[in-house]
Amino acid sequence: MDLNTVAEIRDGRVPAPWRPGDAWLGGGTYLFSEPQPWLRRLVDLSRTGWTPVEQHADGSLEIAATCTIAQLSRFAKELTQPAAPLFERCCRAFLASFKIWNMATVGGNLCNGLPAGPMISLTAALDGECLLLAQDGVRRRVRAADFVTGAGRTVRAEGELLRSVTLPARSLACRTAFRQASLYGLGRSGVLVIGALDPSDGSLAVTVTASTVRPVRLWFPLPPSAPALRAAIGAAVADEEWFDDIHGLPEWRRHMTFRYAEEIRRELGDPAEPAEPGEEAR
Repeated sequence: MDLNTVAEIRDGRVPAPWRPGDAWLGGGTYLFSEPQPWLRRLVDLSRTGWTPVEQHADGSLEIAATCTIAQLSRFAKELTQPAAPLFERCCRAFLASFKIWNMATVGGNLCNGLPAGPMISLTAALDGECLLLAQDGVRRRVRAADFVTGAGRTVRAEGELLRSVTLPARSLACRTAFRQASLYGLGRSGVLVIGALDPSDGSLAVTVTASTVRPVRLWFPLPPSAPALRAAIGAAVADEEWFDDIHGLPEWRRHMTFRYAEEIRRELGDPAEPAEPGEEAR
């Protein structure tokens, strides 16, 4: 897509006042996918030189906003922590061509705030924390589960930059379960539910995305009963928060969310009740 209203591309490494019509440019897979008539200037982050993924001494993992899906996938293949397989599952949930894989960024996926964004699913499920940089230099941190507030909406202020997302070491040590559904064999996620069982204290987190307009992360000190899990999801998601578009009706999304959450509860938290295999294929 030609963005014929853009008059300037600015190097993101050089500070300059933010002005109306500016936009951060990471991989550009969204910006160049459809008309953006409000754009006047792109602030290019491709030459910032940020390390795509870095493991800190405390075991946490910091993922730069400019990290591409391909880079994250390659890095995750070397991880030995129990949660490592979840990275590839979420990367594959893109159903994207190799061109998108090599250009689309983790930060771009989060900042678009789309319900089906699999990097939102990954970082929310692993209790990630987003680092935001304001134009005046002020830094703030926001939980990844709270970063997206609705379909296409985030907590970012005007001109604020998502710098990175940090995943804590304890989350990487979790045993995880993944369920995904789509109306089509190769289609956008209509439902994506992830469970994470913490071996240190036995707590269970269940994260719902794609079926809801925002991520919903539920934490239980111990794996709940089936009725308790169902009640918790019902209380956390208002009727109008079940997403409704061409990729699935709210009623179907709600039904599949309850079904997959129960499968995950059994898989991770109740060995006496083996889960029936769900349709993880799209």
